[in-house]
Amino acid sequence: MPSGATADEMLLAFDRKREHRLLVLMPLFDEASKMRRQVVETMRILDQSGVDCFCPDLPGCNESLAPHSEQTLSGWRDAAARAAAHVEATHVLGVRSGCLAAPAELHGWTYEPVKPRSVLSRLARAEQISAREANETVTAKQLMAEGYEKGVTLAGWSFGPDLVNELATSELASSPHRLPITQEEVGGSPLWLRAEPAFDPAQAKALAVIIVERLELP
Repeated sequence: MPSGATADEMLLAFDRKREHRLLVLMPLFDEASKMRRQVVETMRILDQSGVDCFCPDLPGCNESLAPHSEQTLSGWRDAAARAAAHVEATHVLGVRSGCLAAPAELHGWTYEPVKPRSVLSRLARAEQISAREANETVTAKQLMAEGYEKGVTLAGWSFGPDLVNELATSELASSPHRLPITQEEVGGSPLWLRAEPAFDPAQAKALAVIIVERLELP
């Protein structure tokens, strides 16, 4: 936790004590709700294929009771690393902005990773559009300036200044331990671009197959 204390968070687990144990990191912010079922169904297929899967709630996300406004990117990275150690993960799959929290030392995959500043810019534009629909005038630049100084609410998410500054200045870290998975490989249209949460069984199966094949499972 930001204070240095520890807290329990919920974990979705398919655990049969097998050799391959995959930590799955959901997208952050608005894409989490759009992708949650897709990620869960992919984990279900991986479980049926012989892979243990674990998807933790990062502090402030999903069912977590921790205030979102107090979270930081570095804190999420630490929480993901602690979750990986807790479940004895052998590999990691980061989905979209979930890649930003992936433990550096774990081998695995990044599914269509996104740059930190791009996440922030997209949410600022969404907030600008929402303000315009409410007959209010605000620019993305103004929102960002406010966020740097004292924090800001973007598309319904409360950002503290530390998180805004981290996302604005961080780079998407590359790792020799992780391989990219592109949407072209998975097939179909990106679910995170749809207006409402969706599920595509063909995409879920394709993503699971890519991982199983790279793990060289029978």
